[in-house]
Amino acid sequence: MFRTQILLEPEQHKLLTEIARQEKRSLSDILRETVDKLIAEHQQIALATAAQELLADYQTDPELTAFQALDGDDVHA
Repeated sequence: MFRTQILLEPEQHKLLTEIARQEKRSLSDILRETVDKLIAEHQQIALATAAQELLADYQTDPELTAFQALDGDDVHA
């Protein structure tokens, strides 16, 4: 882990400290969880954006769907 210093508004600190106390967790743990959620949200948005950008190509380029007929078929080596 990396040690990082952040500045919080007084109300942010008060509320986060209260959450940490209620959940019997450290403030650092609460903040790490919040950061993880934000990162996951951004990754999901990026993935959805990339999928949307590829959708037109996927729908119009027969080479991208050429193997779709094999879906569900057993392939033996």
